[in-house]
Amino acid sequence: MIAATPAPPYLAVIFSSQRTAGDRGYDAMAERMVDLAKTQPGFLGVESVRDAEGFGITVSYWKDEGSIAAWKAHAEHAVAQRLGRDQWYGAFRLRVCRVERESGQGGL
Repeated sequence: MIAATPAPPYLAVIFSSQRTAGDRGYDAMAERMVDLAKTQPGFLGVESVRDAEGFGITVSYWKDEGSIAAWKAHAEHAVAQRLGRDQWYGAFRLRVCRVERESGQGGL
């Protein structure tokens, strides 16, 4: 689903990853992290896709750097980050970008 973000500017955290084989609790944790992120101050929305070979991109949208820093430091999110590095991702990249403008078509 396309996130219904406010008018720019705001920040986007782009997380690209290649999953390792097997679930080992990944799906439940991923769902929990989205639910938890939605409750965080400054969270604006999220979009996520993963292909059959395990490559995925998740883009989360945030009001400001402070909101991103608080999310990164959240205790439960820190556990998920550690598990991701240790067992769920063969490779990943995290990028933070400032959204300056947007355009589109269709209702959200």
